[in-house]
Amino acid sequence: MSQQNLSSFIWSVADLLRGDYKQSEYGKVILPFTVLRRLDCVLEPTKADVLKEKEKREAAGLNPEPFLLKKSKCLFYNTSPLDIKKLMGDQDNIAENMFSYVQAFSPAVRDIFECFDFHTQVERLAKANLLYLVSEKFANIELHPEVVTNEQMGHVFEELIRKFAELSNETAGEHFTPREVIRLMVNLLFIEDDDALTKPGIVRSLYDPTAGTGGMLSVAEDHLSGQNPDARLVMYGQELNAESYAICKADMLIKGQDISNIIHGNTLSDDGLPDQQFDYMLSNPPFGVEWKKIQKEIKREHEQDGFNGRFGPGLPRVSDGSLLFLMHLISKMRPTKDGGSRFGIVLNGSPLFTGNAGSGESEIRRYVLENDLLEAIIGLPTDMFYNTGISTYVWIVSNRKPKHRKGKVQLIDASAMWQKMRKSLGSKRKELSDEHIAETTRLFGDAREVYVDAESREPLSEKQRVSGKTPSGQPPVPISRVFKTTDFGYQTITVERPLLDEDGQPVLETRGKKKGQPKPDSKLRDTEEVPLGEDIHEYFDREVTPHVPDAWIDEDKTKVGYEIPFNRHFYVFKPPRELAEIDAELKGVTDRIVEMIGELSQ
Repeated sequence: MSQQNLSSFIWSVADLLRGDYKQSEYGKVILPFTVLRRLDCVLEPTKADVLKEKEKREAAGLNPEPFLLKKSKCLFYNTSPLDIKKLMGDQDNIAENMFSYVQAFSPAVRDIFECFDFHTQVERLAKANLLYLVSEKFANIELHPEVVTNEQMGHVFEELIRKFAELSNETAGEHFTPREVIRLMVNLLFIEDDDALTKPGIVRSLYDPTAGTGGMLSVAEDHLSGQNPDARLVMYGQELNAESYAICKADMLIKGQDISNIIHGNTLSDDGLPDQQFDYMLSNPPFGVEWKKIQKEIKREHEQDGFNGRFGPGLPRVSDGSLLFLMHLISKMRPTKDGGSRFGIVLNGSPLFTGNAGSGESEIRRYVLENDLLEAIIGLPTDMFYNTGISTYVWIVSNRKPKHRKGKVQLIDASAMWQKMRKSLGSKRKELSDEHIAETTRLFGDAREVYVDAESREPLSEKQRVSGKTPSGQPPVPISRVFKTTDFGYQTITVERPLLDEDGQPVLETRGKKKGQPKPDSKLRDTEEVPLGEDIHEYFDREVTPHVPDAWIDEDKTKVGYEIPFNRHFYVFKPPRELAEIDAELKGVTDRIVEMIGELSQ
């Protein structure tokens, strides 16, 4: 059964719920039942062996758990003789049997159903005389991994969550990231370590602080195992949404991962994996979400722990917590002497430039750039995510840059690399093809400046770029640019002018260390931004003094700032059309208007 047909089939359960449940509540039933049926199918081949082993070990007075795990060939088991299909045989007692069946799972699985609040939904369905009908629907779905792969199952969960989120007016994109975006991020994450990752028996750790349903963790594992079947990726994650957490935990359980590494809770206010560091990290934090509810905890950590905590560089404005996740990930990087780390994070445009020199956002960018942590930023097409059509950017951050990237930052404009989806999903109208992912990965791997022809999009030679003589005759279009980290820094200087008395004479300061110096006129105060590598006095003498000879710099107010004006570096000037062409077009329009007026007057 295809993923789409499977999603549609499961969605048909909603027809049973209509009337007794609001649309926004369908997910409370369908998601846990889908997980239950999946676990049911996974355990089916070893069910009889597990029950025999349980009887045998209990008769010997032994704790059966380690033996049952071995017999189930999974990291979980169920000791009930029941399964979903057998529940159908006793319609009158289906609720009690359902509770008994779920309670017979190993503790890790029971926690999953507690997060779903499954007990409450079973009681509610029983009261509405729907429990048997719903259970019957799921009993007839075949969800064994040999029929529905883990990847397909992940897509099914994501599709269902997206549908339920749309029905309840929630932000669907907060729960998962489009798979092709994850594949791109995973490629960028691993490309510089390809040689190391092919060694036999290699073990690496991967962490996602906004794990959602576990999509990023799953794609990374598939990528690494495809590259090196002997490699092992130990996965860690934390997720705030209870339903997404439950699905992620179930998915990891089936794949044989240690689910004690998957934590439920708010990553920013309650780090569930304190003091742990990782080889790789991936994250798609919610865009532009305020952090007012956890402001007290974040501020306390910033003020008390400083750079020994996670938020030493500064705090962004309360209306957007994206940069808090960036700093959280930086705090989870292994020291360079221990091998270092690399991570990818999806952010909107705001973290690139929001905040003046000295602001929290600018200080965070300053910390990242002055410590040479930023490898690259990739601008994605708009309309790529389910919940927003805005521009998004993938930041690749590392404390173990290869030699050719030291002191540099690469910007890649991949906004034109997309294909239209056959059917839109929420705000998502575009997708990346395999070719787009491969091209963007290659651009990143080459780490050099690349310009293309405006029409053919074919790369231009250095001679064509410098001369501007392109096949289309249009200006070269940059798609990859490389800068020094200092290119994004600037100094904001405060320019003062004297306060004048009625006679036009400067008013002098009468006290303090500036006694006898001209008093500044706050109404005439201005600021200038000077590139970081330039002397502020030389700039002032060249750009300011010729226009206002009595001005001076208040050096106590000089601040260093950093911003990354991504779009400015890819702007291509298009000269206006020839005047004669515009005149001819206007004449054609006016002639048609005159002709239409003439027809009306006849």
